[in-house]
Amino acid sequence: MSRTPNLATLRLFMAVARTRSFSEAARSANLSQPALSRTIRLMEDDMGVRLFDRSSRHVELTSAGAMLLPTVERLIADFDHAFATLSKDLTGMRGRIVIGALPSFAAASLPRVIRSYIAGSPSVEIVIRDDIAGALYRQLRDGQIDLAFVTEMDEPDYRFEPLFADRCVLAFQSGSPFDIAGEAPWSTLAEAPFLAMASSSSVRAMSDAALLRAGITVRPLYEVSQLVTMGGLLAAGLGVTVLPHSTITMLANPAVAWRPLEKPAVERKIGIAYLRHRSLSPAAAAFLSHCRSLHRDGHLVSGER
Repeated sequence: MSRTPNLATLRLFMAVARTRSFSEAARSANLSQPALSRTIRLMEDDMGVRLFDRSSRHVELTSAGAMLLPTVERLIADFDHAFATLSKDLTGMRGRIVIGALPSFAAASLPRVIRSYIAGSPSVEIVIRDDIAGALYRQLRDGQIDLAFVTEMDEPDYRFEPLFADRCVLAFQSGSPFDIAGEAPWSTLAEAPFLAMASSSSVRAMSDAALLRAGITVRPLYEVSQLVTMGGLLAAGLGVTVLPHSTITMLANPAVAWRPLEKPAVERKIGIAYLRHRSLSPAAAAFLSHCRSLHRDGHLVSGER
């Protein structure tokens, strides 16, 4: 064999072998019949064997052509399968995404985002890591996660795309004297026992900033590290607290109610963060594009009414 035929030539050989017709094979390949005949003839010259017996009415495989056909069919099938699989990886239809999220976003909004995404990309594996913002930014930097739903950090290494504003609200026992319609005055916090999240949490940092901006000084009666514990304290009527609205569902207690606080409104931006100078995998890029589409259509919001 003086030269190995290329894949395009093998496809033409297979077309002629299956149709037993140069004219039909040429039509399906969008070639002129003389061009197809020349290609097959050059293939036969390169291989040093005759592959087809031709007459004015019939085209038949020779014994050499019949031996070659199964090999060509297998090669082309393997090639097409490999590139069909690779295409899914390159277009983000298949792959693995590691998503970081604040616990409040992971509990309330992320499930809806993932459900709508996997409806169109069921072969993508998604790993979720919920953590505080600082830890998520470190995991982004170390390459442990692809992107994260977090609060904004003013660092040049990260790109942050805001999704919604998460406003502070007053949380309290349902049915208590605080449970009335309308915005709650900030002075409420000076008149009631105050419950606080642990000083290391981003929720506590936000509530402290809100109180400072409102000119309110409080001394926490209790400090807790878990929002579900906070829900239990509020449900028992042990005090009130200030929380970002997105965390309310994490209190996991129907005996807890909330009201928006009057101006000055204090809020945090929740968005998607990823490393500025590191390319996302095709699957992660497709997920990010999906989130942008949800945000653009108004389907990715905090849920506050």
